[in-house]
Amino acid sequence: MDFMTALDVAASGLTAKRTQLNIISSNLANINTTRTAEGGPYRRKTVVFQTTGTRSPFDSAMMDAMERELKGVKISHITKDNRPFKIVNDPGHPDADEFGNVRFPDINVVEEMAHMITAMRSYEANAASVESIKSMFSKALQIGQSV
Repeated sequence: MDFMTALDVAASGLTAKRTQLNIISSNLANINTTRTAEGGPYRRKTVVFQTTGTRSPFDSAMMDAMERELKGVKISHITKDNRPFKIVNDPGHPDADEFGNVRFPDINVVEEMAHMITAMRSYEANAASVESIKSMFSKALQIGQSV
């Protein structure tokens, strides 16, 4: 594995985790949203990850079998959660029905925070990987300069 392949793998992880953090932030921001542009309460969103190659087809053809196993990650798609809405009786709410019930998104703050911490740790691990790669590259350049 060369330096650029390692950077590609880490960069794909950084990109995927940044997107996941954005989705989690959106879920937390809309925890009390009862009216969206599509109609109805906000639907919680989740990301689906997928492995992705780090090489062009030409590069892949030239690599040995061990290096072909290196994969990055990307967001395959973003799905909307189909959990039922929370029903809260609040007759004074502008979106209350004739019985005074309001439908809120079923977003669990604890669950979202756990996902956020996991995504942040993964993001930090990928960032540390990039720093290690940069350090190794810098040390490799110094080998030739010391003579």
